Formats: sequence, C-alpha cells, structure tokens
Amino acid sequence: MLVEENKAVVRRYFEEAWNKQNLDVVDEIIAPDLLDHEVDGSEQKSGPEDVKSYLAGYYLKALPDVDITVEFQIAEGDMVLTYVTVRGTHQGELLGVPATGNPIEVTGMSVDRIERGKIVEAWVSWDQLGLLKQLGANPKPA
Repeated sequence: MLVEENKAVVRRYFEEAWNKQNLDVVDEIIAPDLLDHEVDGSEQKSGPEDVKSYLAGYYLKALPDVDITVEFQIAEGDMVLTYVTVRGTHQGELLGVPATGNPIEVTGMSVDRIERGKIVEAWVSWDQLGLLKQLGANPKPA
C-alpha cells in the first residue's frame, strides 16, 4: 500500500499546489531538505518556502490558468514516476520570453523519492524546446 500512498503524494502536488494554486499543501508534502536534480546535471537543495516562492513568483504568474493532467504514474518502493501534460496561457515572462497570450501544451515527467509522506528528492524533465517554439522563441543552435 505504501506505493499507492507515495503516488498520491506526488499527484497531490500537481493537483493541489499547481492546479488549485493551494501553496499551503507544499508545506505538507515537500521535505525541508529537498534535493532537486536539474536537467543540466546540477543539484540544488531547497525546501517548502523555496518551492512556494518558485511557483507563486514565477510559474503561476507566467501561466495563471495552468492545468496539469497526470497522465500516468509508475511506482516502485519509494520512487514515483509521473508523466504529465501541462496546459495554460502564457500571460507572464517564461524562460525569458515576455507574455505572448499564446496557449501552450507540453509534456514532461518527474521522478520523485518519497520518505514519510514527503518528497525528498526530485528529477524533472520536460519539453522545454517545444514550449519555446509555442512561445515563438525558436532558439538558434550554438
């Protein structure tokens, strides 16, 4: 049953913190010493206040009507993989691109490690290039 409980923690993060913009839930499900693994290979320690600030100060301003659909989850032990579709309207700066008013839809996934009902470690990968194209910001090759 622990596997299903772990999946519920991650689903709650997307559905309540993002979709319902209930940032109080972050205190309940994000560990104070969350280890965030970035796409570039770097690691960053953060906690609930950092996550709330990041959501409220950046993503929820850029996509105030964000809607994340959890397409599926796979879990084993303390690890949960969640595949999502993110939809919204670009109404604030995002990835350095000023608001365009464009609707966006991108997919991504997170792998989260859960301990005692909290996310303690996270890896996130999403279609950043696809998003930039939808915003009209086609990056040039290096």
